[in-house]
Amino acid sequence: MANAEHVTAVDVHLMQGLAQRVTADRPDLVNSDASYGELAWNWGKGCAADGASWRRRMWYSGEELVAWGWVHLPRRVRRSDGWVRDVTGAYLAYQVHPGHAGLVDEVIDWYDGTAAGLERTVLPGAADEYALQRWAAHGYETDPAGLGDDGTWTQLNERDLTDLEQPALPDGFRFRTADEAGPEAAVQAHLDAWSPSTYTAESYQGVRRTPAYRGDLHILVEAPDGTMAASTIMWLDEANKSVEFEPVGTHPGYRRRGLARAMLLHGMRQARAAGANHATVACLGAPGHPQARGLYYGVGFRELSRDVPLVKAPTPG
Repeated sequence: MANAEHVTAVDVHLMQGLAQRVTADRPDLVNSDASYGELAWNWGKGCAADGASWRRRMWYSGEELVAWGWVHLPRRVRRSDGWVRDVTGAYLAYQVHPGHAGLVDEVIDWYDGTAAGLERTVLPGAADEYALQRWAAHGYETDPAGLGDDGTWTQLNERDLTDLEQPALPDGFRFRTADEAGPEAAVQAHLDAWSPSTYTAESYQGVRRTPAYRGDLHILVEAPDGTMAASTIMWLDEANKSVEFEPVGTHPGYRRRGLARAMLLHGMRQARAAGANHATVACLGAPGHPQARGLYYGVGFRELSRDVPLVKAPTPG
């Protein structure tokens, strides 16, 4: 059984359930934008501004969700600096349970029909050889720009939560949680780290509405002058006892002081206290983007999986 409509919070909860089942057996097959935390983050921060341009379809075996597709259609993007851009292509996030791999052809056919006439992009996992063959059979090709030195492909990194270093902050800095600091400070911390950004107070309200969000696992670093100098959200997957960091950012005026490193170590300790024994974090994997990868490798993360950027030219629809 399958159906198609806009993406809701209930849908995201079901998608997260599929992510948990795939993670339990084949974590290397969890697609980009289909992990437990990434689903919550992407829906929460974008539902208010971009939700009208989202379409989804879900496939069931009995009452169990076994595949889904989430298409991002053309839309207008506005950033905090006043910059406006029209996105003219389509992007698909999706996941198919490996026990129902044959459904990938249905996902592709649905995507091609939904986004006919548009350039289409997708990011299947490099370890999913069957899916890569099927995408190629439907006319999708590797995106040369996406695989270049400054490419946009993503790698997922992991580590266990044993033997954690003691975090060390510079004098006068301290850890806070979003519950303690409040919504305004949490939003400003993100805007400062990622400026210019599409993030708003409304975006944060969407993030807080996701069932996976916990304010006590939303960590900030407060500077002596009261500025929230760094922040991260941790998404706790209780079924797999794993925590995912998404996003991780530092105010440009406070970089290269060890704040992000200390925040990650502190966050992992908090996650362990909450019941996790494993952590993941994603970053751009291309050679031209070494900063985040170096940070994560420096606190013990190593690559688990990566995605493959594919593109298909517009076809009449």
